[in-house]
Amino acid sequence: MLPAATAQAHQQRQGSERAEDTRPLPPHILLAAPYAECLPDDCPKAGGPGVTAKFTFAPDETDTDIVSYRYHLSSQDTWSSVTGETTTVTYTPQRSGLYRLEVQAVDQGGRAGESTTLTFMVAAGKTDVGRWHFAEANGAALDTGTHAGAVRHDATLSGGATRDDRGRRGVLTHDSEGVPLPSPVTDRGLVLDGGGQYAETNGPVLDSGESYTLSAWVRPDTLGDRDRTVLAQNGGFRLSYDAARGTWAVRAARPDEADHRTVVAAEQPATPKVWTHLAAVHDATAEETRLYVNGRLQATGTAPGAGAPDGPLQFGRALSAGSATEYTDYFDGSIDEVALWQRPLTDTEIADEARLVSGDGRNAVESVADWSADGATGGALTDTASGYDARLTLSGGATLDGETLVLDGVDGAATADGPPVDGAGSFTVSTEVTLNGADVSTWEAGRAGQIVGQRAADGSTWGLWYETTGTTWVLDPDTFEQISVPVGFWRFGRLNADGTYVAVTSNEPARPDRPIRLTGVYDAQDGVIKLYVGTNQNGDARSVPNASGTGGFTVGATTDGESRTRHLPARIGDVRVWAGAAASSQQLLEMNGG
Repeated sequence: MLPAATAQAHQQRQGSERAEDTRPLPPHILLAAPYAECLPDDCPKAGGPGVTAKFTFAPDETDTDIVSYRYHLSSQDTWSSVTGETTTVTYTPQRSGLYRLEVQAVDQGGRAGESTTLTFMVAAGKTDVGRWHFAEANGAALDTGTHAGAVRHDATLSGGATRDDRGRRGVLTHDSEGVPLPSPVTDRGLVLDGGGQYAETNGPVLDSGESYTLSAWVRPDTLGDRDRTVLAQNGGFRLSYDAARGTWAVRAARPDEADHRTVVAAEQPATPKVWTHLAAVHDATAEETRLYVNGRLQATGTAPGAGAPDGPLQFGRALSAGSATEYTDYFDGSIDEVALWQRPLTDTEIADEARLVSGDGRNAVESVADWSADGATGGALTDTASGYDARLTLSGGATLDGETLVLDGVDGAATADGPPVDGAGSFTVSTEVTLNGADVSTWEAGRAGQIVGQRAADGSTWGLWYETTGTTWVLDPDTFEQISVPVGFWRFGRLNADGTYVAVTSNEPARPDRPIRLTGVYDAQDGVIKLYVGTNQNGDARSVPNASGTGGFTVGATTDGESRTRHLPARIGDVRVWAGAAASSQQLLEMNGG
């Protein structure tokens, strides 16, 4: 019996005469269990993310010269090919949902035939067995895990642990089901002081001897020379900052050495005072442990077996080596949006978790810096809006005129200690800038001036800047003669120390002497940057190399230690930075108060 996907096409051609130059007929597709082909009145869900699907391609019975197949899955951008008259291919779905497979047979002459299409439904994997938002006004942190039948493990805050308004989801306008709230609600997060504060469940949440996944957002206030634990389950695992390596790491206990732990450590250095997403996967079947930072795989190691029997889940501390009662490595900073699964999530699912999609389908963003020059005077700009209290200190020829931050283009700049965002994580930066036309009119092609940027060892982790690219002829309104004037563009991207860069460029030349809002968005999960001029996306999204960068934040210049270059003559109305990538022009408009 033919699969339904090929039967109809085969019947349409059955009984017709075939000329020698006829293309191949639609091939047969056999889908192996656990998956099943969708029928017009039945589309069974089966398998799940990470569960491999197997397809066998075979030619129509009348085709005798088939040598290969072309195929395309709805989840992929390109067509693939495989050789053989009858052959088998596999695909591992990364998400649940409906998938569509299109296959063409190819004959010895290289001609691709008519397509056969098959659809199948991938079931959702086992949902979270524990999730804590830390958004309650007081009392225990409620476990809101969605797995059917899972035991609730509310977490008790102890030692003086509190919640504050610096929650990673930012300002919420919709509930978890996407229903608009009567009024915006500011998210909250768990705050620990590193000196004995923690939260704890009343029992183990996971079986650490089986496959599992951990996920958490963290913002450490300090790191230094002490290990700092994010999550730990007594006898099982520990997700923490590894002081000896200066990175994030996950440790799992060995069955024969409960006090010694196999460490899988990230390559990327950990950065204090920025929001970072951490995830760890223990795949018992593959005997593998994987560590992710900001939704990207950082390290893989061999997974040992379980250690001592599992105990309660700890937020912000871990048992001391060799002790069943003494705790250590207390976390100093914020922990938020913790979730656990009793299965290994796929890379794509972890990227989705790091994207932190809100109930209304947007990426959650948290304001971490908001400097406005309106009404400001003196030698500094204080962030009074975001709640993170960052300070921009003016230097050189930078001044405040009560409306804008005025940059002279010679040595004027404003700097903040440390980065406001993890440069390897998703973020959004927006600023209102007015370029000084008289000053840039004398710039030669190739000269650049930075508006805002975050420092890295070899340039800027990221930056928004203006660059003169050439000249054009315009009519002088005073003399009515044609004169040559410089032309420049706005850019957003990574500016290297040698002047090279990867950037998105504005569609139209920059127009001096008039205010314009510029916004840069970095989506760490996709690895792309976007530039918005006003509310319009300019250019195409560009892929950029991942770079963390732990240096300071600078307005009006790039910074290399005490040396500053690429000064910009301009007036800045405001500078705003969010952890998280804005998903649309509409979201940006709302973020900027539109």
